[in-house]
Amino acid sequence: MKPPLKHRWSISHNYLTGITAGDWWRLLEENNFAVDPVYWHRAAVVSVLSVANSFYRLREDREYGDQVAATVIGKAPLFILGHWRSGTTHLHNLLAQDDTSFAYANTYQVVNPHIFLTTEEVRTRRFAKLLPDKRPMDNMALNFQSPQEDEFAPLLITLKSSYLGVSFPRREDHYNRYLSFDGVPGTEIEEWKRGLEWFLKKLTFKYGPERRLLLKSPTHTARVKLLLEMFPDAKFVHIHRRPEEVLQSFRHYYDTAMWHTYLQRPDRSRIDDEIFQRYRSLMETLVRDRPSIPEGNFHEVSFADLERDPIGTVAGIYQALSLDGAEQALPKIRNYTDTLTDYEKNRFKPLEEASKQRIREEWAHIYEPLGYRVE
Repeated sequence: MKPPLKHRWSISHNYLTGITAGDWWRLLEENNFAVDPVYWHRAAVVSVLSVANSFYRLREDREYGDQVAATVIGKAPLFILGHWRSGTTHLHNLLAQDDTSFAYANTYQVVNPHIFLTTEEVRTRRFAKLLPDKRPMDNMALNFQSPQEDEFAPLLITLKSSYLGVSFPRREDHYNRYLSFDGVPGTEIEEWKRGLEWFLKKLTFKYGPERRLLLKSPTHTARVKLLLEMFPDAKFVHIHRRPEEVLQSFRHYYDTAMWHTYLQRPDRSRIDDEIFQRYRSLMETLVRDRPSIPEGNFHEVSFADLERDPIGTVAGIYQALSLDGAEQALPKIRNYTDTLTDYEKNRFKPLEEASKQRIREEWAHIYEPLGYRVE
C-alpha cells in the first residue's frame, strides 16, 4: 500500500533534518546505508542539512557551551505521560498556556537541539511557511513555537530512541529496546540520560530556572524509573483514553505522520501487531514503575474528562500535584479553549468486531483498572 501523494514526498515532519553530519553518518553506518530508493530524496536533503547543522553546532558550543554546562535545572520537571493518541498533545497545549509557571520545548527546539540557541530566531521567521498549519494525523495547529514532545531531542543527541525503528523498520527490534531501556547496557543508559539532561539545561538556560519544565512524550510513560533517577522530585500526570479510540487513532497515525519519517519501506501487514505490542509494553511498564513515584507527585486524568471539562480537569491537576499558579493560569487556559470551537476531530468507522475481541484478549488487564469496558 502506497501513501497518499501529499504524504509520499513531504519532508516537513522529518525530525532527522536536525541531525549533525557525524551522527548522520554513524546512523547510516549502523543500518548498513540501507535507504530504499523511494526515500533517497529524503536522505539527500538530510545529508545536506546535516553539514549546515554541524557548522552551527560548533558555533553554538563555542558561544554557549560553558554557560549551558554550568546551568542548574531549577524545579523538577512535570512530565505528561500517556500512550500515543491518548490526548497527551491536547493536555500539553493546555498546560503550556501557563507561561508564568512553565517552560516547554517547542517544535523548532526539539528538532534542532544542537543549534536552537543561535538559529531559532532567524530560522523560524525565514522558514515559517515550510511548516504545515496543521499536524497531518489530527488537524491540530502546528508552528515552530508549538509545544512539542521532547523525545526528538535526545534521539538526535544520542541516537537512542524507539522512533528510529520507524525510520529503519528492518532494525525495529534493536531500536525498540530504547522505549523502556530495560536490558540496555548501563553505559548506553547513562549516555541517554546525559543527552536529555543537556537538552533540559539548554532550555533552562534560555527560559530561566524559575519556570518548571513541562515535558511531554509518550515514550516517557515507559521510563518513569529512569526519570526518577534523574529527578527524584519529578511530577507526573498520566492521561488515558478508551482503548478502541486509541487503536483507531494510532492506525491513522501510521497512515499519516509516520510516512514522513520512513527511510525503508515498512511491512504494512505488521502494523496492528506493532500497535498491540507497544500498548502492552508501554502500559505494563507504567503499572510496574508507578509505585516508585512519591506520594503527591502522580495524578491521572481521562481524555473524556479533559474534553468535557478542560478547565475543571486542569484545575484538578494543579491541586493534586500541589502546583502553584492556578489562579493566573486558568483564565489563560480558558481563553485558549475558546479558540478551539471550530476544531474538527478525526472521525473513524466503527471498529470491527475482530479488533474489539483482540483488545479484550490482549489489553483488558490494562484498561479495565482504568474504568473502561469494550462492548
